[in-house]
Amino acid sequence: MGDTESCGSRASEAYADSSGNLKDRQKVEVYHYVLRKLRDSGNKEASRPGFEDDLWTHFSRLTPRYAVDVKKVDRAEDVLMHKRLLDIATTGPAIEVRLVQSKHTSGISYLQANKAPELNYSDMTSSSTRIKVEVQNAGRNYLPPAFCSSQSLDLSVTKNKLNGQIGEGNASSHSSWNLHEITISSLDKPKFLSQFTSLLSDSGLNIQEAHAFSTLDGYSLDVFVVNGWDKKPEQLRSLLMNEIRKIEKVSWSKQREGEPTYTHLKALNNGVDDVWEIDPELLKFEDKITSTSHSDMYKATFLTQDVAIKIVKAAYLNDDVMREFSQEVYILRRVRHKNIIQFIGACTRPPNLFIVTEFMPGGSVYDFIHKKKSVFKFPGLLKVAIGVSNGMSYLHQNNIIHRDLKSGNLLLDENEVVKVSDFGVARVQTESGVMTAETGTYRWMAPEVIEHKPYNRKADVFSFGIVLWELLTGKLPYERLTPLQAAVGVVKKGLRPIIPKHVKPELVELLERCWQQDPSLRPEFSEITKILQNISNEVKEEDERASKRRNQF
Repeated sequence: MGDTESCGSRASEAYADSSGNLKDRQKVEVYHYVLRKLRDSGNKEASRPGFEDDLWTHFSRLTPRYAVDVKKVDRAEDVLMHKRLLDIATTGPAIEVRLVQSKHTSGISYLQANKAPELNYSDMTSSSTRIKVEVQNAGRNYLPPAFCSSQSLDLSVTKNKLNGQIGEGNASSHSSWNLHEITISSLDKPKFLSQFTSLLSDSGLNIQEAHAFSTLDGYSLDVFVVNGWDKKPEQLRSLLMNEIRKIEKVSWSKQREGEPTYTHLKALNNGVDDVWEIDPELLKFEDKITSTSHSDMYKATFLTQDVAIKIVKAAYLNDDVMREFSQEVYILRRVRHKNIIQFIGACTRPPNLFIVTEFMPGGSVYDFIHKKKSVFKFPGLLKVAIGVSNGMSYLHQNNIIHRDLKSGNLLLDENEVVKVSDFGVARVQTESGVMTAETGTYRWMAPEVIEHKPYNRKADVFSFGIVLWELLTGKLPYERLTPLQAAVGVVKKGLRPIIPKHVKPELVELLERCWQQDPSLRPEFSEITKILQNISNEVKEEDERASKRRNQF
């Protein structure tokens, strides 16, 4: 693909760092291939200063699949169009419509114009028979679809030709094979793709092919090939833009109102930009770790360090989300403890809302127990429980309530040291010491939280009891009930998980205290730590005595 050091400093660094990642390496190679094609064609934009880095930023935003598809199509100019649309999408939806096959073809299809060797169906699946040059029609140039990869699109044109539908005498069927390519970029909002697909259908258009891509910073790039439109492309674009404005429930201009909450974040930092602010371009994304309705978690590198990045989905970028994000950053900046996830930094300027923390290679306790079906040995189990209790005790001493303590938010490093993570709904306890909002996850949630009653830090103690039971049994709490059924049982019937008979009496007593209906009867984490530490010391002494007895024989 050419000399990787010849162009694009950031891409060259990425190439050097991607030697162990085939997908990333392919992305870098396609980037250089496109850059060379653009320059060889004399493209003016490709010759301007800084273009190499701008082009690499475009590729790095998208998944490796985009780069692979671009290489298959082998039309570098389309990349500039995609880049332009994504840039425009920061202020609102952007659409490009172009004709890819006209009914005024003087009796030839766009396949014929490219001199396909034979009208043989099996040949149509070969990349060598796809369109690679422009079609001259009525004095205009028509490009084939950007990602024409399916056999059905080629065959539909071929069958029309075989059925005599291409030519002067078949005006009634012209619109059925009059093809337009629609490329749209927007915020990657839930249901937007299905809404836009319905819009095309409602406009009398038939979708022949569709390709959808998402960027890592919350935008979408979707390409459709449609037939059924016999007017000018500009009119179709105007129609679609007007309809999109109707189906958008939250306009981008309103989402930008989240910006004032950034002022709130600055206020939390005494009016000065956060010293932890990270340049997004210094982050190199790798694999997605997990996803929720509002955020995605990725493994990445930051200045050669492995990190985890929590990305707030741009589709949810409103004032409430910004306030929650600001609160999480504020809390993470305040805490430093061996059993609390380490905060590295954050990107706090919309639409880039990233929280960067240390990467925990052991994954979550939930995954360890329920997905990997692994079991902690009893000393290791106690080590994890003590670690969680220590971390929670530290938080409570600093007036921070986690409010969503569960096994999924407990992460393990390579040595099975546990750290409390995800402070998305954590709060600094108010002077009154009580809260009323329902938050957390039902299976681990305290009854007073479920009932929207006033609650305090003891709600975390109840959740810890559920986690401890989970560690002891390796089972999902209330596994035969739905989360809602479990919540109703906890509140209305005093439901609690069944404690196995083999559990040590001290732990049975601790679990029952953590689960008390009356929060005031639950222990503090400082006491919980002492109880667990005493049990751990007893286990060590028992193991040492057993070891001595074995050595005597």
